[in-house]
Amino acid sequence: MLELLLSSNGPTSPCADGETVCDLTWDVTGRRQLAEWSDVLIGTPLAIIGLLLLGLVIRWLLQRLVDRIARRAERGVLPERVESAVTARRKQRAATMGGVLKSIITFIVVAIIGTMVLSEVGVDIAPIIASAGIIGIALGFGAQSLVKDFLAGIFIFIEDQYGVGDVIDLGEANGTVEVVTLRMTRLRDINGTVWYVPNGEILRVGNKSQNWSRAVVDVGVGYGEDLARVQRVLREVAHDLWEDDEFNHVIIEEPEVTGVEMLAADSVTVRVMVKTAPLEQWAVARALRQRIKARFDHEGIEIPFAQRVVWHREDRRHQEDEPSVPAPTAGEG
Repeated sequence: MLELLLSSNGPTSPCADGETVCDLTWDVTGRRQLAEWSDVLIGTPLAIIGLLLLGLVIRWLLQRLVDRIARRAERGVLPERVESAVTARRKQRAATMGGVLKSIITFIVVAIIGTMVLSEVGVDIAPIIASAGIIGIALGFGAQSLVKDFLAGIFIFIEDQYGVGDVIDLGEANGTVEVVTLRMTRLRDINGTVWYVPNGEILRVGNKSQNWSRAVVDVGVGYGEDLARVQRVLREVAHDLWEDDEFNHVIIEEPEVTGVEMLAADSVTVRVMVKTAPLEQWAVARALRQRIKARFDHEGIEIPFAQRVVWHREDRRHQEDEPSVPAPTAGEG
């Protein structure tokens, strides 16, 4: 009975549940004030330091994962003969995508760890979370277009839809991409006009320079030409271009002569297709047309002019109204 009375009247621990440093200090010293202050001076700083270290470790691991993804994105899908022509641009895209992902990871980690640190120092985080929810709702209603632009921009980077230097078709706006941000895309068309397109307004993208391109050259010849001979000459011209040192680093595969593409009113159209490195299709097509014209002139193959039948009708009434002039007779002055 005496032992039960002593145990009930004995000193009680001042530590709350889960305060390990306070419990340890109380067990060692038995002093209430020292135990209470130990948790504030030792436990809370240790918890904050632990949270900060945890946040740094998580951020480091996630950023290493992003670097690994970016390095994988730098690997090309083109043959080695044209790989060097696009390596720099692909690295730039991968670096941009990695930078965006790292910024997002840093923001999320800082927000979570910061909230946990405030909770450790005794700040009631419930109003903060509630305020964040209210702000999120307000942004959702008041800045829908802005949020839409940013989300679309994130997916543009992640999916690598296009990057700086690409030639793209956005519908009304077509041209070369100059700047890509999370909010908008700036491109310049062939006339020099600069277009600013919000990312959220982009419904479709046609990228003319991603990974590889294709030069398509249609050649019209006369109906009287031997088409087998024409295709043989075109294959020889395209093969010579393929083996030319000036173009072997931008032409990916052996050019292909697909044959008769169309029977037009004035000519027979034969198509030649050349797979090229990005943005090189126009230069290759121009060089190929020039060589085809020179070879056709040498071989005597006709590239016909437009043929038209013109009917000329004289006005008989006008001729009848005109006075007739007698022809001069011999001997008149």
